[in-house]
Amino acid sequence: MKTSRPIRARISGAAIRHNYQLVKKLAPHSKAWAVIKANAYGHGQWRALAALRDEADGFAMLECENAVALRESGVTQPILLLEGIFSARDVRAVVEHRLTTVIHCLEQLELLLQAGKFEAPLAVYLKLNTGMNRLGFTAASLPRAWEMLQQEPALDVTLMTHFAEADGERGIDWQMARFSALAGDWSGARCLANSAAIIRHPATHTEWVRPGIVLYGASPFADQSAADLGLQPAMTLESAIIGVQELAAGERVGYGGTFTAERPMRIGVVACGYADGYPRHASSGTPIAVQGKRTRTIGRVSMDMLACDLTDIPEAGIGAPVTLWGEGIAGTVPADEVASAAGTIAYELFCALAPRVPLAVDEV
Repeated sequence: MKTSRPIRARISGAAIRHNYQLVKKLAPHSKAWAVIKANAYGHGQWRALAALRDEADGFAMLECENAVALRESGVTQPILLLEGIFSARDVRAVVEHRLTTVIHCLEQLELLLQAGKFEAPLAVYLKLNTGMNRLGFTAASLPRAWEMLQQEPALDVTLMTHFAEADGERGIDWQMARFSALAGDWSGARCLANSAAIIRHPATHTEWVRPGIVLYGASPFADQSAADLGLQPAMTLESAIIGVQELAAGERVGYGGTFTAERPMRIGVVACGYADGYPRHASSGTPIAVQGKRTRTIGRVSMDMLACDLTDIPEAGIGAPVTLWGEGIAGTVPADEVASAAGTIAYELFCALAPRVPLAVDEV
């Protein structure tokens, strides 16, 4: 939908492609799934596909229906279903369209074996629970899974796990030890590394890696910026100043009067609010850029507007460009910094972008 309201989001296919290529440089001996779940982290499944169609080794997502749509659009690379199958219909689609499915519990494996007719080898990812404690086989359930798998030699198995703290001090060694204990003498393919592990833990670079958030230009680390990692932001959220107010010392701003001017101030009102996907809980001081200069938000974010400090940007008036996050004409504001100020992560910012925000796409 095109509107005259100035808010816009731009998606850079070139940045997505650059970030994928960076992953391949970091893990040169691994194939890489381009994770495009959650509508490519809010960037658009088809936009990400356009950027990576001739680049990615494979695509990873959640919904079987979306995977089938990719296959029917002409995608020939492997397509991985990260949560696996949920119905006999899913099994039939996996077989017919040569999809790769995760199997994380005995019930899924039973469903696959009962509903599937395998006339050719079918790739499956057997997920092991090594401490994340969400999905995956444990030491108690894995022996039965191996017994069941032996009944169907047409299944081509890869072992996978998911790291809970690859971005933190605890790291991955404890989970790698658990993986080794569960896998035993397994000599087949493995898929271990998420975005954080790809960057910091080269020992996890096995046959396949799974880059997610790094494809979209955000850092998986609290202590290292995306720019420092060589990533490029794939989403930029921009708007403009639509109102200017002069405040006397002691005057308050916005709902609840959560910000009080300590001195005479000039503030700008931006056409962007929580109904556009900007985090309502972003506090005063969240970084924002106006007319080429960095400044801060002030007061509570409203449904359709937020306020920012223009006191030291006298040249900025109504119509002045604003960058909420990304690389905009008003300046650069890393999404990770906005997310940190709002007590969240960039994943949530991207995924929360509202449908009412018009999108422009920069071609690869």
